[in-house]
Amino acid sequence: MSLLQHTGPSTFYTELAELPLPVSADFVGGDVPRVTYTVRDLERNITRSLTKTFSGGFSSDHQTTSHDSSEIKAFRTSPSKSRQAVLREVSNGTSTKRFVEIWAGLQMEASLDVTKYHDAFHTDDFTSSLSFSPSETSLLYTAEANIIGDDNASDDPYPKFRYTPHFGELSRGKKRSTIFLFRWTRSTAFTKATKQDMLLIALSLAQPTQTPVLFGQATFATEDIIYASGHEHTKDGRLLGVKWCFNRPMGIWEIKLLESATVQGTPFGTKISCNALKLTPSERSCRSPRVLYDKNQTPTKLFWFSNPVGGPHASCVSLESRDLTTGINKVLVDTVMEPTSENDFPGLYPNYNMPSSPFLRRGDHTYIVLHSLWRSRSTILFIDIESGAISDVTKLRDGEPLHSWDLHATDDKTQFICSRSTPTTPYEVLLGYFDEHDNLDWKVLDKTMMSFATESALRDLTASIIPIGARPPTETIVIQSKKASTRPGPKPICVNIPHGGPHASTTTSFYPATVALALEGYTISLPNYTGSMGFGEKYIQKLLGNCGTMDVQDVVESVNELIRRGISEHGRQVVHGGSHGGFLAAHRKTPFRKQQLFFTLTLTYTVIGQYPTLFNAAVMRNPVTSVGELTASDIPDWAYGEFGFQFTPDSLMTPATFQKMFEASPIAHVDNVRAPVLLLIGEDDLRAVPAQGLRFYHALKGRERRVEMLWFKGETHSIDGVEAARVSWEAGRDWFKNLGQNPAD
Repeated sequence: MSLLQHTGPSTFYTELAELPLPVSADFVGGDVPRVTYTVRDLERNITRSLTKTFSGGFSSDHQTTSHDSSEIKAFRTSPSKSRQAVLREVSNGTSTKRFVEIWAGLQMEASLDVTKYHDAFHTDDFTSSLSFSPSETSLLYTAEANIIGDDNASDDPYPKFRYTPHFGELSRGKKRSTIFLFRWTRSTAFTKATKQDMLLIALSLAQPTQTPVLFGQATFATEDIIYASGHEHTKDGRLLGVKWCFNRPMGIWEIKLLESATVQGTPFGTKISCNALKLTPSERSCRSPRVLYDKNQTPTKLFWFSNPVGGPHASCVSLESRDLTTGINKVLVDTVMEPTSENDFPGLYPNYNMPSSPFLRRGDHTYIVLHSLWRSRSTILFIDIESGAISDVTKLRDGEPLHSWDLHATDDKTQFICSRSTPTTPYEVLLGYFDEHDNLDWKVLDKTMMSFATESALRDLTASIIPIGARPPTETIVIQSKKASTRPGPKPICVNIPHGGPHASTTTSFYPATVALALEGYTISLPNYTGSMGFGEKYIQKLLGNCGTMDVQDVVESVNELIRRGISEHGRQVVHGGSHGGFLAAHRKTPFRKQQLFFTLTLTYTVIGQYPTLFNAAVMRNPVTSVGELTASDIPDWAYGEFGFQFTPDSLMTPATFQKMFEASPIAHVDNVRAPVLLLIGEDDLRAVPAQGLRFYHALKGRERRVEMLWFKGETHSIDGVEAARVSWEAGRDWFKNLGQNPAD
């Protein structure tokens, strides 16, 4: 009989997984906050979105809710808040049509069917653009260029089949990222613009580059100057995977548009060559350009994020700027190697991008507002655009809840929209604003609604951050039941969940799947080991070349520390990992956060191999089990950098390199594995390719170890489809319920 037996759905998981999650926000009609949420529908197996508008701002509690159409792929409010751009895809079952729409209030000002002129819109974090010109008569957006743009092209079949690299995990279909300029003339009669009054052109470089450059993240500065990020092919013709990677060869470019009269009457979709200048050095990976305007709407400064090219896939971020008058670049916030007792700021660890408008004005000062990792929390920072001085405006005070914060939008003046949560309390949305005395104040706009039973159950949970004193700066977030932890008898089973990356971090945010597991009666430990983000660049660099040893020892010591503190006990430990967390689990075991997926599983596997009796059972999601065989990954450079080797375009996997990677991999310890292992594999994973988990499964099976595997068709590295995520969670619960009580033999 199979070791994995389904015990039914969980009411806690169902309710928590379906809670609305705030994902973005903007201000409309001047100063009215609008927040977009995603909602998982487990019954229909879909994710939908809804929007709430809080028309009273901080002076009223009035709100309206609308359910967004699945046809809308992206939308953006103009700087004046009087217009909205919509990218729409309409499917009839057999074909898809695409439209660019401009709305002025309830009136459609312009609309163009762009289906013939390019393929799908790009709406991801890495290449997408949606920017109004200052006059609000032009729009930049990004889409996939057609393979053959001319319907009258020759019969040459080769362009259709010629190899073109893609952007990797979750971006297999993105190969020809192209910026499009849509321009329209407003009707004096307030009617919709006619086709003769519209223009659509694709932008390209006038001058050749050494390697191909694909543009995205375009934003207007003036009517004829835009700034964009350029993704560069490597010398050997690759586009290295970009998801969760901050170290790719890319830079900030200034692109000058041709005068309107020059392109007027150009056929729709025509590719127009533009003069362009790269503003950033080749050794820096630069992204997310943002333009600051003065009170006269003159662009004065350009800001962007920067990381080193190569090395760890995520590291401490620099915030850089360019004076648009003098053309001088400077580093506003530099890399922080290690916090000090005088200044505990660990450096910047924000999201991949800044908000579309990150600026806030307070008296004579202008700030960039970001949320950033600060050890095991995410907090809101104000960064002075002149001095680079940093203020932590949501600093944790003694006795306060362990809130982690997310910034969603500013109004470019005095208001901004955030959300916050703790490990045991779901998200609430807040409006931050400066009062008449320029003091920062807050108003809660929205709180998560739950059933009485779930609210009551959550009140029994408590969360804490526990430092692992023997291995600083390691610390772990612990979630436990107040009642179960004080009950006589054995301690609850402790589920250890190291994050992936390895350069990521678990924060004190609310994770429905993790909390649902705690409500099943488990204690949860979420360790941030050496190499985690938010602790200083020194510790990220320290892990390089030491994967499989230092991170494993940190996780093991976190287990020992909780045992010493009486929070958990020997013989009642299990591990759950994904990606590098899976690597650790195989050297042990753990789950992951969506932005931290890569290589949690490697860690999990390593732990259960190196410490075969420490954990009773293990669950691994898309694990890395043999590092030297990752050459088929969309980020083949990862293995080289993390295990102490330099990656270059001509790198080959030599026997000596493979031997070192093999010795640090879970597969090298497979003979030692005693804990029963459950593997969760996404068939379309481009990062930790399925062959990694499959090989480990057969290796365990051939040694007559207890192992099961679930195979998720159509799922990628994160296995986060609605049904797949639910089944994965239930499988982990049932695996631990059946096997977590008994020590590995």
